[in-house]
Amino acid sequence: MASKKLGQSTWKFANHVHVLASAATVGPMEGEGKLKDSYDRIYPDLYAGQDSWEKAERTMMEDAVEIAIQKARLQGQEIDVYLAGDLLNQNISASFSANTNQIPFMGVYGACSTSMLSLSLAAALVDGGYARYAVAAVSSHNCTAERQYRYPTEYGGQKPDTAQWTVTGAGACVVGSARRGPRITHATIGTVKDLGIKNPFDMGSAMAPAAADTIKKHFQDTGRSPKDYDLIVTGDLASVGLPIARELLEKEGYIMGESFQDCGLMIYTSEQDTFAGGSGCASSAVVTYGHLLHEMIKGAYQRVLVVATGALLSPVSYQQGESIPSIAHAVAFEMNEGEGDADAGAY
Repeated sequence: MASKKLGQSTWKFANHVHVLASAATVGPMEGEGKLKDSYDRIYPDLYAGQDSWEKAERTMMEDAVEIAIQKARLQGQEIDVYLAGDLLNQNISASFSANTNQIPFMGVYGACSTSMLSLSLAAALVDGGYARYAVAAVSSHNCTAERQYRYPTEYGGQKPDTAQWTVTGAGACVVGSARRGPRITHATIGTVKDLGIKNPFDMGSAMAPAAADTIKKHFQDTGRSPKDYDLIVTGDLASVGLPIARELLEKEGYIMGESFQDCGLMIYTSEQDTFAGGSGCASSAVVTYGHLLHEMIKGAYQRVLVVATGALLSPVSYQQGESIPSIAHAVAFEMNEGEGDADAGAY
């Protein structure tokens, strides 16, 4: 059956594309948060047995990929393509992990939106028959992101309440055509939005317009509305950006209701000092691959829309006084009856 494009931005996958298994690995702080029982591996410290934070992040991604493949009851050599990305220069966590697993590799970058960007591409490759099995993965690490984008962690610089806490962790999933697990039905590819915000300590405000725009286009392209989803989550708008996105969507006539949430607000407890909430590639990934897909398998949700958000700044652009262009990509997951039994242990 031929898949097709809906409107300007949305891919509809007519063939069966399913998440066969997923995995999430996290750092110690995330392992003490709200979703502590949802993760496959919690590391006791930020080094994960390595001698640098960058190597630790790579280890977290490698472990998430390995666990997801094992849970799918596959071998690495059966995976046709590995799509992965992170926040570090030249995608080094992803590319170095690809050197380890030796799976045909496509590096992907969309800042914190990379989780759903890589998953959209993986689904398209499986849907089009170019891959039988594909792995999509992302990672981020609080200390590596701070060192690259802001100040060295050792500096101890103060931050405003609008700042966010980069999630330490990684998420991976195996996508295939076997009729088990949550089905990927649509992917809405975002366009870059830039309203001139330049404050790197307020990325929620910068990313909110992109999130609202992608959600609106998803509704327009598919003919759906907020009530068609049990849950709609953004990636890392946190407490600053989520209300802005909600207001922007209400101005377009979409009343989002209580089912509109943010992954960056779902990870940590109120006692954990994370400023406005979580961010980073791992924010949407560990919530989706560690928690939401499992909840779908258990029957808590029938249809979920994950909208990963990304601030496309770099240290160079920030130092040159540029504003923060942002983007968001959305993936729709559905549990359909009569498509085979899902293995809850795979999630």
